[in-house]
Amino acid sequence: MTNWTHKSTDGLEDLAPGHGLDEIQEFRRGTEAVGSGQIGFSRQLIKSGRRQPFGHMHAEHEEIVFVITGGGRVKLDDEIVDVRPHDVIRVGTGVTRAMEADAQGLEVLIFGPVGNDEGTETIQGWWGG
Repeated sequence: MTNWTHKSTDGLEDLAPGHGLDEIQEFRRGTEAVGSGQIGFSRQLIKSGRRQPFGHMHAEHEEIVFVITGGGRVKLDDEIVDVRPHDVIRVGTGVTRAMEADAQGLEVLIFGPVGNDEGTETIQGWWGG
């Protein structure tokens, strides 16, 4: 057995439909697929002109957001930041965030620690729904 994994994120299940979000985005979690015990990640695509209908924050860990393609905006607490391909955003503990795509859509990779989501809070309609 090797101590590495190679997978395509294209084959990961889109979890958005199971949460009623398929009109807004795609959400593909890859942590389990690559067998990671320490680093979690997801690939998300916010569809053209759409905004996530909720904000969320993690009280116990930070995340890194890497913009793959497209563009849009990320709301971080009370600030709104324009993003484009290859931008990186570090989101610290306790920062509420949500994303909005421009006409191109917004595709990102999000990395954070594997573990329990205790201290995670979701706020519906946080950025105007």
